[in-house]
Amino acid sequence: MINFTVSIGNMINIIIIAVGLGICGMIVMQVSSGTRLRKEVSRYFQLFFGTVMLYIGSHLLRQLMEGFPGTGIHVALQVVTFLEFVSSAIMAWLFSQLTLYIADPDRHRKLYSQLFQAAIVFHIVLMLVTQFVPLCFYFDDGNIYHRAPGYLLSNLAHVIMLGLDASLLVRRKDKFKRQTRIAFWNYIIAPFAAIIIQAFFHDVQIIILATIGAAVYMSGVIMQDLVQKYEQQQAEATRIGAELSLATNIQTSMLPHIFPAFPMRREFDIYASMDPAKEVGGDFYDYFLIDDDHLGMVIADVSGKGVPGALFMMASKIILQSVAMMGNSPAEILKRTNDAICSNNEAEMFVTVWMGILELSTGRLTAANAGHEFPAFRQPGGVFELYKDKHGFVIGGMEDVKYREYEIRMEPGSKLFVYTDGVVEATSAGKELFGTERMIEALNVDPDASPQEILRNVRASVDGFVKDAEQFDDLTMLCVEYRGGANVSSVSSGKRE
Repeated sequence: MINFTVSIGNMINIIIIAVGLGICGMIVMQVSSGTRLRKEVSRYFQLFFGTVMLYIGSHLLRQLMEGFPGTGIHVALQVVTFLEFVSSAIMAWLFSQLTLYIADPDRHRKLYSQLFQAAIVFHIVLMLVTQFVPLCFYFDDGNIYHRAPGYLLSNLAHVIMLGLDASLLVRRKDKFKRQTRIAFWNYIIAPFAAIIIQAFFHDVQIIILATIGAAVYMSGVIMQDLVQKYEQQQAEATRIGAELSLATNIQTSMLPHIFPAFPMRREFDIYASMDPAKEVGGDFYDYFLIDDDHLGMVIADVSGKGVPGALFMMASKIILQSVAMMGNSPAEILKRTNDAICSNNEAEMFVTVWMGILELSTGRLTAANAGHEFPAFRQPGGVFELYKDKHGFVIGGMEDVKYREYEIRMEPGSKLFVYTDGVVEATSAGKELFGTERMIEALNVDPDASPQEILRNVRASVDGFVKDAEQFDDLTMLCVEYRGGANVSSVSSGKRE
């Protein structure tokens, strides 16, 4: 016959545990459905309160099974009590991980982490030993729970971890907000005090009450702080997005973007495009009539990306065009631009530039290259070929650099294609580069097409190659077709390939 009595202490414990399970369950559901917490934060609190529920749930099972006779009940009580003691230590370890994350103790992080791990391993081993030797607790023949002489050892890991947490709060208090510090100290002190009281009075599970209260208060403070940070980040992201959108519009407006560019001029056709890898890019192109007989063309690639690259790009573009409008040759334009940028370049950025001036009456193209990609050239009726011109040093890299220029005589129907390295270095998901050969093949899909169609063919080829792979560099291209009527022979100081 089973002699099972329900004491007032047991009744109180069952009520505390039932309420605790309900509260923890509600918190887990709230955290799981919350959209204003990062996934890792949500998962942490799901794990933390899941462990709390395991702890108080296993304690409830022990309370309910205790006193029932039978070997099976005895084994179940041993297992449930093992889970109760181990989950309580895992709770302390999870709290310590949160403290360590916020405190960020620099060079001591590894030491703290190793101490926390040693404490939790010691506790688990201790509980495993207790399953076979009555070291911390045991159940008598009537399956009644008793504390063994070594019971206080079951709290040693908790004391070690809470003590380390306290040292982090003291040493790194500047990392914790005032309200967060209070919540953390409360979580440390409340269970610690309860452990001491529980060592002498165990009819009512004070430790469970203290743990639930401290955990709920601590998590509430942290989640409120994280939600506020999330809202601030969202507001900041919205502001930055609006500013980047404005910057994109400003940058776009600075580049020629109305086509046909010069509808009244029949000597040439020109088209260009720039697709930034970010909201704003570091590449740029430009074309402008220096006078009625000379068309200036520029394509460039700034060393930086994003906002810094865009700012440097705009400054470089303005200087290049200003110097070109003074009637200088391409080599002189690059030299003067380099001197101007080097005179005040604290950011130590640089830009590669291809600069060309097309004389519309004769088809003579004079160009200079400051470390930029080789252009591609097509004779009338022919195909595009890579044109290996002579490179000079990049703009902004070193003062007093002289640049060499070269000439190409373009016949009616000749085309010139210039681009930035974002084209040839476009990368597929398999980390393979698009490359110069594929670019030439794309140009020759329809070499008789208009400059606009040629750029579309190249872009389509690049997109088909990279597919869904992320674009890491700006992609900029410019193509010009000479339509002048002068009969001139093709002369070059460069080398076609």
